[in-house]
Amino acid sequence: MSAAQATVRADAAAGSSGASPLRRAWRTFRRDRVAMAALWLLAILAVAALSGKALTEWWVVFDPAVVRLPDGLLPPLSRARADRIPAADLPAFGVYLLGTDDLGRDVFARMLQGSFVSLSIGVVSVAISLAIGVALGGLAGYYGPRRLLGFVSVDGVVMRLTDVMLCFPSFFLILTVVALLPPSIYNIMLVIGLTGWMGTARFVRAEFLSLRERDFVLAAEALGLPRRRIIYRHMMPNAMAPVLVSATLGVAGAILTESGLSFLGFGVRPPFATWGNILADGRAYLFDAPWLFFVPGLAIFVVVLAFNLVGEGLREAFDPRLGGGPR
Repeated sequence: MSAAQATVRADAAAGSSGASPLRRAWRTFRRDRVAMAALWLLAILAVAALSGKALTEWWVVFDPAVVRLPDGLLPPLSRARADRIPAADLPAFGVYLLGTDDLGRDVFARMLQGSFVSLSIGVVSVAISLAIGVALGGLAGYYGPRRLLGFVSVDGVVMRLTDVMLCFPSFFLILTVVALLPPSIYNIMLVIGLTGWMGTARFVRAEFLSLRERDFVLAAEALGLPRRRIIYRHMMPNAMAPVLVSATLGVAGAILTESGLSFLGFGVRPPFATWGNILADGRAYLFDAPWLFFVPGLAIFVVVLAFNLVGEGLREAFDPRLGGGPR
């Protein structure tokens, strides 16, 4: 075994300290009861979102698009007026669990459909922003001040691009772009993802600037490994702790952004229901039918709070000073 390989193994053994970084972080995270409760809540919401997709589009048990004008603005737990509505249009079990809107549409069915749409927009848009941010931040951090074409550095180009993007107010930039594009769920995902990568890029760059001076990276370079392999196999896994925290907080921010766009009328268009446009539909009936406003508002509040609590728990779990994460 060569001296460089021995250095790599010694560095890995020294960093393990009897348990992997992920195992130590998980132990620290489990001790945070609030974060664990938030994680379980998100798991329940994910199951509800998948169930909503299945029960409102694949097997239509709850139909969010059926208009029942005789049952308009009924409060939660109201029974359907079977004598005035065709049997084929009656809600499941004959009860409106969360009431109806002004058109008599089942709010529970619309909330189920909206849970999948809102959560999928949050997850997919954050995945896009993470892919861009990790790639650009990794390049900037690994190459650093090394110059391209003799006069410009990779780090300089990436960070100046990041600074330019940060100069624009994100929400108004998204609002402008969405107003110019055709209304579509995929356009919303793409726009939010393309305007939310800057924080991730800065996190990853900072981690790479620290990691590139570590012994295992220097040993891998001494072995003559390709730079792509060094970046993606040796450095990237060690830089993912702040990315995970950023991802959880980013999903919450993306859901809020989508809700704001839908509330203003620039988000997902009908017939798809999202929590934002359900909230927008209910603002005209705040005193006559408060459930139209408070139900989606409470759902947005709970989901965003849960993601923030999980993100805070991950931040503490990956903090070496608190006993978790890499050392």
